[in-house]
Amino acid sequence: MAQKYSRREASPVTRVYIFCEGQTEETFVRELLQPHFGNIGMTVTPILARTGKGKGGIVSYGKIRRHIDLLCKQDQRACVTTFMDYYAFPQGKNGLAPLCDSSDPIQKALALTKAFQEDIGHKNFIANLIVHEFEGLLFSQPKAFEQWFDEDITRKLQTIRNDVPSPEHINDNKQTAPSKRILQICEGYSKVWHGPLIALDIGLDAIRKECPVFHAWLEKIENLGDSA
Repeated sequence: MAQKYSRREASPVTRVYIFCEGQTEETFVRELLQPHFGNIGMTVTPILARTGKGKGGIVSYGKIRRHIDLLCKQDQRACVTTFMDYYAFPQGKNGLAPLCDSSDPIQKALALTKAFQEDIGHKNFIANLIVHEFEGLLFSQPKAFEQWFDEDITRKLQTIRNDVPSPEHINDNKQTAPSKRILQICEGYSKVWHGPLIALDIGLDAIRKECPVFHAWLEKIENLGDSA
């Protein structure tokens, strides 16, 4: 069973390391999360997760587990966390095996996050998975796409958003994952280029309001530095 991080057992946290799935997530952390946490006295350092031959992506759970374990041990006074997609995160034989009887996508994601937390087991670690992937956050405000694409595309994206309780409910199979839906409607979309820029246009407050799992993750980190 993992140990929970308790502010009564440790000094306020001022350093946060965030393992990012790819370049897009790394840029998001630099552009939106670094300034936010800097305003409350916390230094955020994004770390690009390298588990394959490319520039990011979680290909091997074993490799990312070793990286996280090492950093948690090296800097026990810092918070180590993750900004990785729930979609395609290694499960089963080559990853984690969460127990979840629910058909609700949010509950499935939370079950995997819980298994992740317990498997790492360090008290200075906060497991976090984006539900379902980075592009889901962009559905917080489809109108922001108007800065880059035509109004018809924005209307189609808004229709998708209106059909679900939250952006985090946009599901995760190969045809209907958030990124696939955007690409089906907007052929010119580039995750690395457009993703962070659209997120900046939306703003952190709007994303937090629309995405409760994402908001809860940031709140956990904020609580560690409340009296910093």
